[in-house]
Amino acid sequence: MNVDFGRTAADYGRHRAGFPDSMFDRLSRYGVGIRGQRVVDVGTGTGTVARGFARRGCAVIGIDPSEELIGEARRLDAEAGVDVDHRIARAEETHLGAGSVDVYAAGQCWHWFDRSAAAAEARRVLASGGSIVICHFDWLPLAGNMVAATERLILAHNPSWRAAGGTGMHPRWAADISGAGFTGIETFSYDVDVPYSHEGWRGRTRASAGVGATLDSDDIGRFDAELAGLLTQRFPDEPLHVPHRVWALLARNP
Repeated sequence: MNVDFGRTAADYGRHRAGFPDSMFDRLSRYGVGIRGQRVVDVGTGTGTVARGFARRGCAVIGIDPSEELIGEARRLDAEAGVDVDHRIARAEETHLGAGSVDVYAAGQCWHWFDRSAAAAEARRVLASGGSIVICHFDWLPLAGNMVAATERLILAHNPSWRAAGGTGMHPRWAADISGAGFTGIETFSYDVDVPYSHEGWRGRTRASAGVGATLDSDDIGRFDAELAGLLTQRFPDEPLHVPHRVWALLARNP
């Protein structure tokens, strides 16, 4: 698929739930996201990971190749009252100095990168003993639930979408990190429910790679109308309690 999240930046910023505070609390137990640390958040999108670290007193640079997403990130930063240095760049070539950051973070984006190049860049820009963090916050399509029904509808409109049926676990990323020379790899995961209104879930789904980032405007409109009907008929109660899984991988730059 030709994926362009810039096309769905407004829905992305308004409707996609950001990483929960509990994830940053857990990361702090590993010495990641401590006040005063220098953090680069690659593939920052609308800045959910960058803001999470900034709220904890870190000095944060957020980079993304999409000007539209960076624009949404700056708007949301202003609303949240946090300061993040946003730049147009790629995870594989951050233009940061060698050894200039303490944390290299990638939230919901590692699969979009040239992973070996991004891992090598992380080694380059991290200070000795610094940490790489790869994290995901994925909806869970469980048997008979609303997420599974939504995924079937996405596939009906976009058969080339390949993200259906996910478990929210990404163990293969560990091979990328160990192959780049990182050590002390650890992972954690846990589940949370996220409340969505019908309108919010429609916006969240439009902001996915399988819908708003790939389909044309007419197809998006048809999909959205069908999703609205599906929710009204089969899942009428609001808010919807949407199961999600938080997953994180951490490793050290030796």
